Amino acid sequence: MALPTTTERDLNIQVIVHDKLTWVYIEKPTQHEMDYLAKRYPFHPLNLDDCISVIQRPKIDEYADHLFLVLHFPVYDKQSRLTTPSEVDFFIGENYLVTVHCSANLRPLVKFFKDCQLDEPTRRENMGRSAGYLLYKVMDRLVDYCFPMLNKINANIEGLQDAVISKPLPATAEGILVIRRDTTSMRRIIRPQVAVVETLERNLKQRKYPFLPEDLDVYFGDIGDHLHKLWGALDDYKEIVDALSDTANWLTSHRIQEVMRVLTIFMSVLMVVEVIASMEGSNVLPQEWHNNKTLFFGLLATQVAAVLALLYFFRRRHWI
Repeated sequence: MALPTTTERDLNIQVIVHDKLTWVYIEKPTQHEMDYLAKRYPFHPLNLDDCISVIQRPKIDEYADHLFLVLHFPVYDKQSRLTTPSEVDFFIGENYLVTVHCSANLRPLVKFFKDCQLDEPTRRENMGRSAGYLLYKVMDRLVDYCFPMLNKINANIEGLQDAVISKPLPATAEGILVIRRDTTSMRRIIRPQVAVVETLERNLKQRKYPFLPEDLDVYFGDIGDHLHKLWGALDDYKEIVDALSDTANWLTSHRIQEVMRVLTIFMSVLMVVEVIASMEGSNVLPQEWHNNKTLFFGLLATQVAAVLALLYFFRRRHWI
C-alpha cells in the first residue's frame, strides 16, 4: 500500500514510499540535505560532497550495498542558444532510490516525480517492482528527452543548408557558429554517459550487485542503445556542419575573387582611359594643340575604341 508523500520540514526533500520501495527526491541541494542523507543512509562523505560541488564527471562508484552514479543530461538554454549539462546524482540500494539534481529545468525528472507522487497507477507501475527498475524508468525518461533536442538540431541544420547558398554571409556564418557550438556541447554531454551505462549493464549481466537481484541488464542495454543512437546522430551532424562551414568558406573566397576580378577589369579599363586622357594635358604636346577640338574628339574616340577593344579581349578570354 502506498503511503502519502511527505516533505521534510525546512529541507528540499520529498519522499515517496510505495510498498518497500522509497524514492527520495532532492532538488537544489545544500549541506543540510546532505546531512540528512548522511544520518539515514551509508553513503560515503565524498559522494555526498559530489552532489553539491561543481559539476562532476559522469561516473559510477560501487559499494557493497549500493551504487552511486553521476550522469549528465542536456538542457537547452534559449537565452544563450546553447545546450548545457544538468547533473543528476543517483544513490541506489536494495529498497531505495535517491535522486539529487541542482536544476529545476530538468523537466522530465520533475514531471516524472510529480506523476508518481500524485497518480496511484503511475506510482504502482513504476515503483511496484524494484529500485533498479525505478532507476531504469527515470534514466529512460531523461534519455528520451534528448531526442526532441536532436530533432531541433537537425531542423536547424536543414534550414542552414539552404541559407548557405541564398542568404548573406554574416547571418550564415553566425548560424553555423551557433549550431556547431550547440552540437559540440551536446556531444560532450552524451559521450561520457555511454561508458557509465555500458558498465552498469555489464555488471548487472554478471550479477555483481547482489542488492539488485532483478534481471535488468536488458533494460539498461536499451538505454545504452539509445545513447549510441544519439551519439551516432550527433557525429553525423558534426560532419554536416563541418561540410557546411567548408562550403561557406569556399563561397566567401569565391565571392571575394569575383569582386577582385570585377575591380581588376574596371581598373584596367580606367587605366587605359586615364593614360589617353593625360596625353592631352601633358607638356609633351605643343601648346597650340591643347585647345584643338579635333585632337579632343580624336582622343575621345581613341578612349572609346580602347575600352571596347579591352572589353572584347576580356570577353574572348572568358574573364567577363
